[in-house]
Amino acid sequence: MRCFRPWVSRKVDQVDKAVVERLQERLQLCRLIRPDDANIAGNTHGGTLLKMIEEAGSIICTRHCNTQGGDRCVAALARVEKTEFLYPMFIGDVAHVSAEITYASKHSVEVQVTVMSENILTGVKKLTNKAALWYVPFSLANVEKIVEVPPIKYDSPEQEEEGRKRYEAQKMDRLQTKMRNEAVLPPAPEPEEHTVAFSQSSLIHLVGPSDCTLHDFVHGGVTMKMMDEVAGITAARHCNTNIVTACVDAINFHRKIKKGSVVTVTGRMMFTSNKSMEIEVFVDAASVMEPDHGKYRAVTAVFTYISLDKYHKPLPVPPLKVQGEEEEKRFKEGEARYLQNKTRRMASKDVELAAQRHC
Repeated sequence: MRCFRPWVSRKVDQVDKAVVERLQERLQLCRLIRPDDANIAGNTHGGTLLKMIEEAGSIICTRHCNTQGGDRCVAALARVEKTEFLYPMFIGDVAHVSAEITYASKHSVEVQVTVMSENILTGVKKLTNKAALWYVPFSLANVEKIVEVPPIKYDSPEQEEEGRKRYEAQKMDRLQTKMRNEAVLPPAPEPEEHTVAFSQSSLIHLVGPSDCTLHDFVHGGVTMKMMDEVAGITAARHCNTNIVTACVDAINFHRKIKKGSVVTVTGRMMFTSNKSMEIEVFVDAASVMEPDHGKYRAVTAVFTYISLDKYHKPLPVPPLKVQGEEEEKRFKEGEARYLQNKTRRMASKDVELAAQRHC
């Protein structure tokens, strides 16, 4: 028995270590949706869900990046891929947020996040959101220093290769988006109804301590919540109905925003289909304490909204009145994305129907 016990202890330690390592790559959070989390129709704000998604991603990435020796670090949000809003969540539902690390490069981490809604009265659960986020770890000793990411274990070489392809694709898109940065056009004095200038909206916010991490940089989830609010105002101004977030294309975080900065979040209509609206959102920041540094573009994204009637059924969207070559160019870009997404959705439905017939 004296020889057996140490052997059992070692085996248990090895198993426990493997379990702990795997758990460190997964995380689950849950919270009750309250009235201040929702709009006047009772639908949970898209920004509230985005904030919960980002909080889960930040926790799991920071935890993973501190599993090895060396500099202690904190994970900063660098990019959010297309975020799908599959089903509305309502006041009284319980939101279950699940996050898992799916790829790690030398200096960045990919996290896949899903959100389930649970009606605790009926027990019904539904998948409401899917998102992919990228984080970069910064040293606590020097926030300008990016630290190396500990490796993760993949189930197969194919899984690692697919993750590498996603990493290369998002890296290229971030660079292209950064190169396209440009100033936001000011609205016309008395814009015509259903034009870009008519619905364009802005929010100005002074970044306070409650908006920031322990290291005085704005939480990515706080920024995304403000972006969703501005996009929602823009959509509501255009169609004058109840609106909900349907989708968020890639959110690119180009530069960090410090405590004490004044941020200007601006949304403008890009494209409308029969039942959806694309809104481009910019976040510009300027430091109150360092006015000589000037204003800079910090975050960019494209939000898609749909218009609903009082029974939560989709309503037709007023056509966008395009004015000028620049607006025409943006409208065509949005139309191309819309047709591409529509084709992808149809293909996905065909696959699901084929699988059902096979079963």
